[in-house]
Amino acid sequence: MQRSRAQWSRLKTAPPPLSVAPMMDWTDTHCRAFHRVLAPSALLYTEMVHANAVIHGDRSKLLAMDPTEHPVALQLGGSEPELLAEASQISAEWGFDEVNLNCGCPSDRVQAGRFGACLMREPALVADCVAAMRAAVRDSARPDVPVTVKCRLGVDDDNDFDVFLAFIDTVAAAGCETFIVHSRNAWLKGLSPKENREVPPLRYDWAYRLKSLRPELQVVVNGGITGVDDSLAHLEHADAVMLGRAAYHDPYVLHRVDARLTGADVRMREALLRDYMPYMQRQLDRGVPLKHMTRHLLGLFLGERGGRAFRQVLSEGAHRPGAGLDLVEAALACTQPDGLRRSA
Repeated sequence: MQRSRAQWSRLKTAPPPLSVAPMMDWTDTHCRAFHRVLAPSALLYTEMVHANAVIHGDRSKLLAMDPTEHPVALQLGGSEPELLAEASQISAEWGFDEVNLNCGCPSDRVQAGRFGACLMREPALVADCVAAMRAAVRDSARPDVPVTVKCRLGVDDDNDFDVFLAFIDTVAAAGCETFIVHSRNAWLKGLSPKENREVPPLRYDWAYRLKSLRPELQVVVNGGITGVDDSLAHLEHADAVMLGRAAYHDPYVLHRVDARLTGADVRMREALLRDYMPYMQRQLDRGVPLKHMTRHLLGLFLGERGGRAFRQVLSEGAHRPGAGLDLVEAALACTQPDGLRRSA
């Protein structure tokens, strides 16, 4: 599964057609290693890490990354160009294949810190951040690492496409060539982060229109994408699609989309899980508790016979001291005909 950087050189000019969204408290290194098994061609994203944390925090934990994950992008939060520049240089030299600036998260914490979706209303500041980040990466040991932006369509009741386009143009003028567009507005008051992923209406046509008007930019469509058919439909109008919670709650969807986009054979769930087991064993040998890995597996058999028993075995046993791959085998057995009879 390990790949050379040369195999991912296309990131310099275009994103892969499929990527997996950053999700706070979810897309850690164990999750990304699992997603790599499911989607060999996808670009994976870390959860958002604030620039200050990259500079001053425990990088061995915050920037943990297994070699199998490439290509993987680090998403940064922040609004101070100098700090984002330093964090970007560290990120590139740490081995990430892309540095992404979050301009879309609507949580109270990011609002208090003047970053995330708040930045949609400060395009000049975002442009300064991107320019500083790109300059810092160019001065690093890996000057070809791209700096990208993930954004919303607007904030609150900003419903003017021209305002959105002006934001994109201002940031693009600073050198950003790739925009991941979560195709909803972000409501900073009155909606929780969860509601912000569901309540504001999706307007994919804005992302499509952006690509039509600015064909030189790479436009990645994100938001509400759940499966193979809608992923392919978006690719008729944009350069790439980004799956979010659908890929986490039903991981097999991610595999089916990746297989469809690459022409690879769709593999059985059991085979995919067995390909992940060597990684799990390496982590267990390092002292990582099994629960940190199995929490990402719970949806693998969603909707399948034995899927509930699979989740139950992992949920009830993975936290116990000494839990190992024998527990995963026991959970997997529940999905087999004999296992189904035993668990009935």
